[in-house]
Amino acid sequence: MPNVRRYAAAPVAALFALALLAPAAAAQTAEPKADLPVLVTSCGQSIGPTTIKVVLQRLKLPFDIDPLATPETLQAKAKAGTPYRSLIITMGASLKGMGAAGIAIEDELDRAAALIAEARKLGVKVIGAHIEGMKRRSQGAAAGDTTDEQSIDAVAPNSALLVVLKEGNADGRFTAIAQAKRIPLIEFEKTVDLIPTLEKLFAK
Repeated sequence: MPNVRRYAAAPVAALFALALLAPAAAAQTAEPKADLPVLVTSCGQSIGPTTIKVVLQRLKLPFDIDPLATPETLQAKAKAGTPYRSLIITMGASLKGMGAAGIAIEDELDRAAALIAEARKLGVKVIGAHIEGMKRRSQGAAAGDTTDEQSIDAVAPNSALLVVLKEGNADGRFTAIAQAKRIPLIEFEKTVDLIPTLEKLFAK
C-alpha cells in the first residue's frame, strides 16, 4: 500500500514542477519591449534616423533625433528629470552624410562607443537598427568601402535589441551576431512594416 501512494504522488509532483517552469518559459519567449521617450541617432550619418523619425511621428510617440548625439545628450536629459529610456542607433554609413558633417567613420565609431557606454550607465536600452537593407551594406558600397560593416560591428554586438529589415539580413550577419551575443532580434519584411514593429515594441 505505501508503494501505491508513492507512485500516485509522482504525477502530481511532475505537474507541480511543470507549473513552476511555465512562468520561466513564458518569460523566455516574451516579445521584446522598450520604454519611452527615445533618442534616435546613427552611426555613420545615414538617412536611417529620418525614416525612424517619420514613423515615430506617425505613431505620436515621444522622441528626439540628434545625428550627432553624445553622452552629454543623455546626461542633460537625465539631469532635467525626463531621462531617455531607449536609444535607437541606426547602422550603416553614408560617405556623403559624413562628408557634409565634416567627420570620418572613425569619429562615428568613437561617438557610438561612448554613447552606448553612457546609455548602459544610465540604464537606457540600446536598440541597434538596420532599416535600409543591402543598399546600406558592403554589397551596395563602392569597392573598398567597408564603412557600413564597421558601423554594424560597432553597434550590433553592443545592443540590447536588434531591429533589422529582413532583406538586409539575407546573409545571416545579424542572426549570427544575435545568437553569439544572445541579443533579441526583430526582423520586419518591408520598410512600411517598421510602423507596426515600433508600435508593438513601444506598446505598454
